[in-house]
Amino acid sequence: MTRSRSRTRQRPPAALALPALLAIAFLLMPLLGILARTSWGELGTHLTGPDVTEALRLSLVVSFWALGLSLLLGVPLAWLLARVDFPGKALVRSLVLLPMVLPPTVGGVALLLGFGRRGLLGPWLEGTFGITLPFHTSGAVVAATFVAMPFLVISLEGALGGLRPRYEETAASLGASPFRVFLTVTLPMVAPGLAAGAALTWARALGEFGATITFAGNLPGTTQTLPLQVYLLLQDSPEAATSVSLLLLAIAMAVLVALRGRWTGSASVRSGSVRGGAPADAALADPSTPDSAPGLTVPAGSGSVTQGGSPLCEPEDAGRAPQPAEALNSADSAPSWSLHAEVTGFNELTLEADPGITIAVVGENGAGKTTLLRALLGLTPRAHAELRLGDLDVTALPPHKRGVAWVPQDGALFPHLTALANTAYGLRAQGVARAEARAAARRWLDRLGVGHLAHRRPAQLSGGQAQRVALARALAARPRLLLLDEPLAALDQTTRAHVRHTLRTHLAGFAGVCLIVTHDPVEAVSLADRVLVLDAGRTLQDAPPTEVTRNPRSPWVARMLGRNAWAGEASGDGLVLAGGGRIVAAEQLREGSRALAIIAPESVSVHRKRPDGSPRNVWSGTVREITASGSRLRVLIGSAESPDLIAEVTPQAAAELGLVEGAAVWSSVKATEVTLVSL
Repeated sequence: MTRSRSRTRQRPPAALALPALLAIAFLLMPLLGILARTSWGELGTHLTGPDVTEALRLSLVVSFWALGLSLLLGVPLAWLLARVDFPGKALVRSLVLLPMVLPPTVGGVALLLGFGRRGLLGPWLEGTFGITLPFHTSGAVVAATFVAMPFLVISLEGALGGLRPRYEETAASLGASPFRVFLTVTLPMVAPGLAAGAALTWARALGEFGATITFAGNLPGTTQTLPLQVYLLLQDSPEAATSVSLLLLAIAMAVLVALRGRWTGSASVRSGSVRGGAPADAALADPSTPDSAPGLTVPAGSGSVTQGGSPLCEPEDAGRAPQPAEALNSADSAPSWSLHAEVTGFNELTLEADPGITIAVVGENGAGKTTLLRALLGLTPRAHAELRLGDLDVTALPPHKRGVAWVPQDGALFPHLTALANTAYGLRAQGVARAEARAAARRWLDRLGVGHLAHRRPAQLSGGQAQRVALARALAARPRLLLLDEPLAALDQTTRAHVRHTLRTHLAGFAGVCLIVTHDPVEAVSLADRVLVLDAGRTLQDAPPTEVTRNPRSPWVARMLGRNAWAGEASGDGLVLAGGGRIVAAEQLREGSRALAIIAPESVSVHRKRPDGSPRNVWSGTVREITASGSRLRVLIGSAESPDLIAEVTPQAAAELGLVEGAAVWSSVKATEVTLVSL
């Protein structure tokens, strides 16, 4: 079947099309002039003359030396401009751009006054090192570098600006020094921008004329490059000058065509991101396992958390024997590391944990979850962590020496490395021999079930596979502290269940402390030994998952856990709600104290008529929304008498009641089903 075009060609208005065509003709006419006036029959003779070949040789020598100097000096300068904020940064960038707008002859005069025999630096260079730049080939190199290096700096700075810092930060967390990160992560990932800048730099150096003739002169065999040869040939042999001009034109066009517009910044730096969901190619798919839908319930008197009436342990737990924790450290034995952190700044909290503890960090957006992780990494000025891991105080150490491994939300696998090389990266950064590091990396990939993908690059992995590789990379680096920032957020429900099971199995044998930032109640309850609830950078609650589930101290956490949470002040028989109204509860709190009323959705009864009988809390309302939650339906009921209320009913009950959006209903809750939590 023929695929129709998704976009139709836009016809430009005549008022814009005509000037645009004139501009194209204006730029094209000089090129056509060269082509029309070239003596094609004598082209070979003109280009093989001794003077032309000598000038071409000298031009190549000068341009490649200029490219080398530009790379040596321009790459660090581009990194500085892109990555570091410092006083006078705008002035430095202006200095970089200056040679691009300065008349070339003025640039030559400036070089003469700076590096000439009577210039500011020239006498010292000649007296100390015996170096004389003017009227020497080295002077031609300096002139070409001066006018050409800005092309490299600007192109590379743009590429570095488009590279997300998380790759470099992740590499640092794996133990790589800043210089190693620059060589092994930054430069390979900005290679297209670097190549484009280098090509433009070389082409500009090859065609330099004004600064060269002013600063270095026009000496045959010494400083007389090909552009200067064209200038001389125009006086004695215009046909030969046209032929040499055609050569330079062909070289310049070849460079620009090869770059295909990359110098304009239209080609962005590859981020190396992987797909979050299941891949289109079935060969890349993870083994699927059923996953329960959100909506947690806590049966009365039970310490276990269930979802949709079933335990939160995935079916795969029963079908697979978890790998013994001892096996995790059999190959890479390491001591145990406890955690003690005093965090100040935006976050104000104290965090302590014994080895082997996993802490889920939860809170609404802006609560300081990611800031906490970055403070422990030493990567943010917003917060500072006095950090002790075991008996080692790492507060003053840079990120790459702390032994704190970080797995960002998307994994941040290095796109230019295979899964095996990614996993071995941390060990190699710590000085482990290549063969030993790769062997350890392969063991970790095998443990997490992705060993058969060792030679694939991140773009060839599904979301679940990439997350397991990222986890293997972090664990293989033998960290003292493991930080996971929403590691499963980008995955679909089926893949998430499988990766969650794998993660839980392998965290059981981790010798340090693990912090997991999450918004998923299933992850918080099933993966963590403790749940740390943050609010505005402070600790609101730090308790085992069962305690947080039963008695959440934050409306946000209660809603995350699928509960109704209403804030208010305790009264004689329950709670006076903050937004008006009241709710009756069986338990009593100190009158006037701040508290939350927690109501499980399955404890809410829905009626089409006002109910009779014993319910102490009855409200009229309207159905605003009905959504599926596993095998049940969640009904959002709005009421003028109380805050919005979520009820959970079976599809059969919803059909019998005729529940649809906009239907008038009554809701009721028994006083014994209301839990009051002091704030």
